[in-house]
Amino acid sequence: MSEKLGFKIKQLRETLELTWDDLAEAAGIESRQISMIENGELSPSISTLIKISRRMGVRLGTLLDGTEASAPVITSTEALRPTVNGSKPGISPHLDFYSLAGNKLDRNMEPFLIDIRFADPAEKQNWSTHEGEEFIFVLDGAVEVYYGKEKYELNAGQSIYYDSIVPHCVTTAEPARVAKALAVTYTPN
Repeated sequence: MSEKLGFKIKQLRETLELTWDDLAEAAGIESRQISMIENGELSPSISTLIKISRRMGVRLGTLLDGTEASAPVITSTEALRPTVNGSKPGISPHLDFYSLAGNKLDRNMEPFLIDIRFADPAEKQNWSTHEGEEFIFVLDGAVEVYYGKEKYELNAGQSIYYDSIVPHCVTTAEPARVAKALAVTYTPN
C-alpha cells in the first residue's frame, strides 16, 4: 500500500506544483523523507499524512482511497491489508493501520483497525499531533495512551476520545504483546 500511497502523494504534489520542501515543512519532517514516502520506502504516520493532506488542500481519504463509491462500503477483515504499515522503517514503527472505509466517497471520518506494538513514550518520534479528534476502542490487549502530561490505561472493552491537537502517544501496556483497537479519526476540512 505504501507504493500506491507514495504515488498518489507524488502525483498530487506535482499537479499542485509543490516541492518536497513544501510538504516536509508542513508535515514537520525532512525533505528526503517526502522523497522516500513517494518512492514507497517509508511508511508515514497518520499524523504526517494528515499534515501532508492539509498542505495539499485535500482530505486524508483522498490519499488513502482506492476506487471510490458513494454507496455504503462493506469491508471484510479477511480482505484487510495495512494502509499505513509500521513494520517498515518509518515514522510510526509501532502502529499498523487497516482502513475500514478506503473506498467511501466524501467521508468525514477515517475508521481503522490498528495493531499496536510497544513504543517508548520517552522517544519523540512515537508521539503524534494533528488537527481533529480521535476515538480508540480497545478490542484486545492493554493499551496506554499518553495525552499531553497525562497517561491513560485501557483494557479490552474500554475506549478513549480526545482532541488530537494535543501531543499523544498510543502504545501497548505489555511490551511483548500486540494490542488491537478500532480507531476513528476526524479531521476538519
